Amino acid sequence: MSGKVNMGNTTAALEGDAVVLLIGMRINHFWAVHHWLPVMVSMFRMLSELKKDRSRGLLGHVLLTGSPRSYYVVQYWKTKEQLYSYAASPQMFHHRVWKYINRKQREGKVPGHVGLWHESYVSPEGSYESIYAYMPPYGLSAATGAIPVERRGRTAKERFAHRSAPARP
Repeated sequence: MSGKVNMGNTTAALEGDAVVLLIGMRINHFWAVHHWLPVMVSMFRMLSELKKDRSRGLLGHVLLTGSPRSYYVVQYWKTKEQLYSYAASPQMFHHRVWKYINRKQREGKVPGHVGLWHESYVSPEGSYESIYAYMPPYGLSAATGAIPVERRGRTAKERFAHRSAPARP
C-alpha cells in the first residue's frame, strides 16, 4: 500500500452496486514448487492483462496473504456481467488456464499440491459501506476513489442509507 495519506475520515466514492471477487490459492505441499508457482504467476499475468484493458471492468485489486500457505486477491469489478465476460472470453488468459485445469481434472492428473478457490459477491447499493481513517486509498476506495466521509454520512447507518443520484434523461 502506498500513496498519500488522506487526513481525517474518508469513504469509497463508489456509486451503485459493489461487485467483489475473492480469488486465491493454498499451497498444500511447499516442496511442489513446480505445481504452485505457475498458479501464482498465472494470477499475476491475469491481473496484468486486466490492468492493460480497463474496459474489461476490473476497477482495482488488493493482494493479500492469509498464512504462509494461502494467498488471495480481492478484486473490485464494475459489473458482474463484466466479470463473467472476462472469465469466459476465449481471448483472455483466464479461459486458457481454466481449460487446462479442467482437462487435467478430467484426466485424473491433479496431484493436489495446490488448492484453488474463489467467492463472488454482488452487494446492491445500500448493502455496503466503508470508512478509512488516516489511510491512503485502500481496497474499495483505491478502486473507486475516496471522498470525505461527510458526503455519505458520519455513521455506518447513514452510509448504508446512501443512494446514487438518479440518472438524468
